[in-house]
Amino acid sequence: MSANPQEWSGIGPAVETARTAPRRRGWSALGTGWILPAGVLAVWEGAVRAGWVSPHLLPAPTEIVQTLISFGGQGLAGHVLASSARVAAGFAIGTVLAIAIGALVGLSRRAEGLLDPTFQALRAIPSLAWVPLLLLWLGIDEASKIALIAIGAFFPVYMGVASGFRDVDRKLVEAARMHRLGAVAMVRRVLLPAALPAVLTGLRNGLSLAWMFMVAAELIAATRGLGYLLTDGREMGRADIVLAAIVLLALLGKVTDTGMAWLEKRLLAWRDTYDNTARD
Repeated sequence: MSANPQEWSGIGPAVETARTAPRRRGWSALGTGWILPAGVLAVWEGAVRAGWVSPHLLPAPTEIVQTLISFGGQGLAGHVLASSARVAAGFAIGTVLAIAIGALVGLSRRAEGLLDPTFQALRAIPSLAWVPLLLLWLGIDEASKIALIAIGAFFPVYMGVASGFRDVDRKLVEAARMHRLGAVAMVRRVLLPAALPAVLTGLRNGLSLAWMFMVAAELIAATRGLGYLLTDGREMGRADIVLAAIVLLALLGKVTDTGMAWLEKRLLAWRDTYDNTARD
């Protein structure tokens, strides 16, 4: 008979299975996620090769890869780094402002009544409507591009932070008051953990919109970046360049979103939710 009581009772294997199940599900989901893109690429390549689609309008995936290679490592990296730097700067500025204002609105009814109607109206303005105004205010340099990206990132994060704090369970707040927690301790130990899921969702949505607004921002007299490649390909009638830029945007957006999703799972691993259990 084994000397280990957990092994003898069968608890040990069950615990190990529970620990490794999320990792196995993650690898399984990663493998499954490639099925649809691979199928689309195969059909796309076959349709162009068979002559069903004009290669001038829709180049084959292999031709797009050749276009990316033709840019050269340094040239392609320059465009990617330029766009990534603008997104990082704009997202950081928009996020800092959104967290500060969103927390104020979520924690104070007076602030909500004063600020929220204005921000909801500003949120409805299309991204391209900001371009002429930013050009007048900030010129055609980097400031106008970063400002537009910050505007795009601001509103999803603001909505997530404000709704996260506003929708905290009232019973949690009452329990904290019964234990005589101070204002700082209340925010740190009760309000922030309870609001964290909505805050992280807002951050994730804000990052996605930052990439979208980056394309509009790089239409403002940019000489480098993926948005510039889109414009350059359109003006030269090169669908392969346009699609190459779109592919790079999709890859960069997916990489950053995956990073945010990983951070979200790490910070919210304490939740007892359906996603953290044995979901099929």
